[in-house]
Parts: sequence; structure tokens; C-alpha cells
Amino acid sequence: MKEYERTSVRTVGLFAHGGAGKTSLAEAMLFTAGAVNRLGQVVDGTSVLDFEAEEKKRVSSVSTHFCHIEYNKCVAHIVDTPGDPNFVAEAKNALNAVDIGLFVVDAVDQVKVLTEKLWKDGEGKLLARFIFVSKMDRERADYDAALTAIRNVLGVQPCPISIPIGKEAEFKGVVDLLRMKALVYAGDGSGKYNEESIPADLKNEADDARRQLVEAVAESNDALLEKYLEEKEITPQELFAALAAGVKSGTVVPVLAGSGVKNIGIKLLLDVIAETGPSPLDRKSVKGADPKGGEVERPCTEDAPFCAQVFKTISDPYKGKLAVFRIFSGKLQGDSTVINSTKQGKERIGQMLLITGENTETINPARIGDIVAVAKLKDTATGDTLSADNDVILLPPLPKASPVISFAVTPKTKGDEDKLMTSLNKIMEEDPTLGVRREEQTGEFIIEGMGQVHVETTLEKMKRKYGVEVILSAPKVPYLETIKRSAKGEGKYKKQTGGRGQYGWCWVEISPLSRDGEVEFEFEDAIKGGAIPNNYIPSVEKGVKTRMTKGVLAGYPMKYVKVRLYDGKYHEVDSSDRAFQIAGSLGFKAAAEQAGMCLLEPIMTVEVVVPNECAGDVIGDMNRRRGRLLGTDSSGNSQIIKAQVPLAEMLRYSPDLDSITSGRGMFTMEFDHYEEVPAHIAEKVIAASKKTTEEEEE
Repeated sequence: MKEYERTSVRTVGLFAHGGAGKTSLAEAMLFTAGAVNRLGQVVDGTSVLDFEAEEKKRVSSVSTHFCHIEYNKCVAHIVDTPGDPNFVAEAKNALNAVDIGLFVVDAVDQVKVLTEKLWKDGEGKLLARFIFVSKMDRERADYDAALTAIRNVLGVQPCPISIPIGKEAEFKGVVDLLRMKALVYAGDGSGKYNEESIPADLKNEADDARRQLVEAVAESNDALLEKYLEEKEITPQELFAALAAGVKSGTVVPVLAGSGVKNIGIKLLLDVIAETGPSPLDRKSVKGADPKGGEVERPCTEDAPFCAQVFKTISDPYKGKLAVFRIFSGKLQGDSTVINSTKQGKERIGQMLLITGENTETINPARIGDIVAVAKLKDTATGDTLSADNDVILLPPLPKASPVISFAVTPKTKGDEDKLMTSLNKIMEEDPTLGVRREEQTGEFIIEGMGQVHVETTLEKMKRKYGVEVILSAPKVPYLETIKRSAKGEGKYKKQTGGRGQYGWCWVEISPLSRDGEVEFEFEDAIKGGAIPNNYIPSVEKGVKTRMTKGVLAGYPMKYVKVRLYDGKYHEVDSSDRAFQIAGSLGFKAAAEQAGMCLLEPIMTVEVVVPNECAGDVIGDMNRRRGRLLGTDSSGNSQIIKAQVPLAEMLRYSPDLDSITSGRGMFTMEFDHYEEVPAHIAEKVIAASKKTTEEEEE
């Protein structure tokens, strides 16, 4: 790729809810710009961008992909983000890396929940926002309804740059309101069109739309406004210049109509982005911290010190680990050294790459505004800041996503535990929203993700890339046991086998601790007169703790208990550390059985974002899950529902929410506190636990 002046660089991110047509639009942009010689289609698996097996299977993006085009004396770095809520973190990361947000609105389904959320997340991050109303060729496509939804849901006054010619299957082109010409397309995906006069039946509509366009852009241009009020002719060049000013100031949001699949309206979209979109230099500065923790502001110029942030990591068994970063200032030469400001270490930069789909080309140097990938950075991960070694800056971290679903995983092949963890660690380098841990309480390997599709896709990818297959099952709920009241218990261990015997005897009193405090266990030594020698006191405590990890009621760990050791006996010859450990365990168990034991379950704070029409069904479902509604808030066309729900009721919530909302809902969940399990449910949990224990002993 040849070098371009930085004023001719555009970094564009495609954002929308899944199914809106982002990838089809990106494919049409590639084809229209001449970057590929065939219009790729998502539905038949010929897409340049959705090239991974999991994406072809689902006919949907599951990862952020990249391409670069040269068009109209500009170069555009295009970032195509996934629209499934399972992969929303990838889209949020991309919001921090691009200057232009190209939001795709489905002409049939209008503005969906995730589009609305990403739009709001982009406020203050993006220099400019454009909207492309896609799928104008589909049945029930309605441009006016889409404009109304944009106005009502996104809370912005849309500024149409084009209006459609024809409806649904008869959609054949657009009216370019900047030049007041009809662009009538061949409709065969070639992108070829004829420039014609505006059809008579659209003339009045086009004139009204043109007037609204001029009024919108003239507000930020006094000379143009005066010319408009005097009813003088405004040239396309003047309109483009005024539109560019409005776009860069954020006061104008251009809206264009078209079809990515049929490649209609794409050239006009590229023209408008090239002519009016901001360059990297329009981002005045980025703010961060210096090595001492003070605030620092770095100008976004080419002669400023180098500064970049990694917003995507690609892990491949053949190419290795690729760190993809956006350069915010300065330039970078290959075979140079930079500072990883986040990890406070040096990294050697080798060959730098531009990515288009699964293909790459080298670039050197890389400059402000470029999105490039570098392999073999030893310690660099997603979110890390890279900066010049003589002028270090640490940019704010990327937003962190909390997993909402978890599964237990076991390898299909025995002995593959190490291989499983190695493969998962490699996948986690690529996807920081994935969590893997070993549950101490249950001994299970737990994989956590943003939804069931996220976890299943991860495991499919792991099988394909690293040859590891697993069995997926619902994780065990980490119940706890505790006591309701104080009680005393005796623990006596006496054993004589002919030689030296075993002797330990203790009395303990247990009492409940507050479940709201930080103290989960407290041990008090109240022994007087040497009833138990000091060297055996820790043995009693150890025995108590061991018993607490195994539980008394149903085999779950015990917490929120204070243990007071107040009396005991010992034998000068037969007493031992082991004897008093056993005595402590027995005494604690005896006291617990008298203390009114109960089972505790984790309670999660859940936030669900759903379309307005689904809110009632979602709240009803929450009630059936023993949830407590904390409140609801309106946000555009969506409802934000907050509730506290037992974890046991949320293990399979992701697919259930998809079913209720037809895939239009999303939720987050985090642990809040423990509560007592209702008696009728506790009986079932205890019975199931005892049955499992008996089967394991057999």
C-alpha cells in the first residue's frame, strides 16, 4: 500500500446488532474500492471477512475482522465488529480504536438493543458517526420507519444524504441529495449504475430532503446559511465542505440508504466518508498517565512521540500471536523497540502487517491513524499501551466485560487436562472476556463467557485449532453451609492399640457470625489452667477447619462461624497433634448438629436490557426464578431491568433470554451476597448431594 498524507486516512468501525448486514456492507466496500475482484457473500461462505469455520457455520461474525481499502485518494482502515451480544466486548474495544463509527440499521427491523447500546458507548469516543440503512431490497423494508427509529431510539436528528428509489424487491437505486442525481443500479451486485434525472414521482420528496439537508449543514456555516436564506444556488462542493464541518463537529449525522448484498448505494457511502469523514489528525489529543502517575496529554500529530493501544489479539497455531493496535500519535519503524507502558517492559517490533480477512501485507513505517498487527510480542495483551521508549504514556484501560455464564469442562480424553489448560490459555490471549478457573470447592474446571454461544464457539475453535475436545456440563452451584444459633459440642478421640495410644478431648462452643461482614471464620482460645497444652491448640483449630471444608449438612463448606475452645483434657503420653485434630473435628460436628444448620446460596445482581415489548415477559420470568425486582429504567426503545436472583436459577439463563426476546436481549451478572436457601429447595439439594456422595463412595 502506498503512503498517504494523514489527512487522507480514515479509520472506520462498523457497529450494529447481529443480522443488520455489517459484514455484507464491508464486503461491498471492498469490492467497490477494487480491493477484491468478487463480491463476497456471508450466506454462501465466500465472505473475505467471515472466514473462520465457526462463522461460516453460524453465518454470523464471532470476531472482529479487518480490511483496508484505497478509494478516492484516501485509505480507509475498516474494522468489522461482531453484532452478537455474546461478543459485544470486541465491538466496545473497537470503539476506542476508530475515528468514524458507521452504524448499520436494518431497514426491516430498525434499531435493535445492541445498536442502541453501542451508539451510547460511542458518545465521547468517536469523532464522527454515520448511519447506513441496509437491506433496502428486503420485504417490509421501510426507510421512513428507520429514520423515525433513529430519531426516537438513538436520540439524534438524522440527516439523510440519499433517499431510496423503489421499495423492497423493486429497490434499484438512490437519489444523491448532494448532487441531486438519481443513481440507478444494475442490481446484479456489480455496483454499476447510471446517473439519471430524479424520477418525477420522487421529485417533491427529494426537494424536501435536499432542503432539510441544506438547513442541517448550514447551521454550522454562516456564509452558507446566508446564501441559503437568499435562495442562491449552493454547489455540491460547498455542500460537501459544510457537511464535512458538521460531521467533524458532531452536529450532523449523515444517513444513507442501500444494500450491501446487491451493492447498491455503496459508492455514494464511500464518497461521503472520503470527502467528509475526519482524519486521525482531527483527534486533537489523547489523555493518559506518565510513569509517575500524573496526567499527560499527547497531541495526535505525526511528529509527536509514538503512542498506540492494542485492542485485539489474534491467536493462531501457525501465525502465532498477533497484537493489533491503533497508532494515536507519531510513527513506528520495523525492527525497533517500544515500551509496553502497561507492563512496564520493552518489546521488540519486527515486521508490521496490514490485515485484510486472513491475508496480510507488510507496512513500514506505520503512522498515526494506521491499524497494524505485529507478531511475537512476548508480554503484550489486549488493552496494553505501547509508547516511545523516551516518552512513555499509559492510556486508560479498555472497558472490562464480566462473564455472565459458566460451564464445567472436562477433556474427552483422559490425561488431556494439561493440554486443555494450554489450549484455553492460548484462546484467552485472543479473547480476554473468557475466564477459566478451577473451582476449589468442587474441583471442577470452569469456563466463563459472555453467553452460551460464546462458550460453545470457543470450544469449537479450540477443537479446530488445537485438537482438544471437551465435555460441557452445567457447573455445580457453590452452596455454603452455616449455623443459625449457638451450641456446644464435645469431641473425644481415644484409641489404644497396644503400644502408644491416641488421646484428645475438647469442648467447643460455636456461634454464628454476620454474613455481611468480612470475617468468615473466627477461632478463640479460651482454655484456662492448661487443660489443653498450648502446642495442641492449633491442632484443634486445624481439625475444625478441616471439618468446615467438608461441611456437616450436605458436604458444602461452612462459613460465618465463630468457634470458642473452652475446655479439654490431654494425656502426657498418648496425646498428639493428630489426636487433637480429630477431636476438634468431632467436637465441631457435634456442636453444628445442635446449632440449627442451614444452606446458603449465592445471590447475583442481574441487569437485563430488552426491547420494550419484551419487558413484561422478562420480569415474569425473573419472578419464576425467585428473583427480586430492584427496578426498571427506560432507555430509548429498551427497558433496563435490575433484579437479584439466585445463581442456581441463572445457570441456563442465556438461551432462555434469547428465546423470550428472539435474540434481542442481553444481560450482565455479578455476585452480590449469600442468602439462606428456602427449606423445600434445600431438602432437594441436600438429598442430591448425599446421593452423589454415596455413588462416589461405591
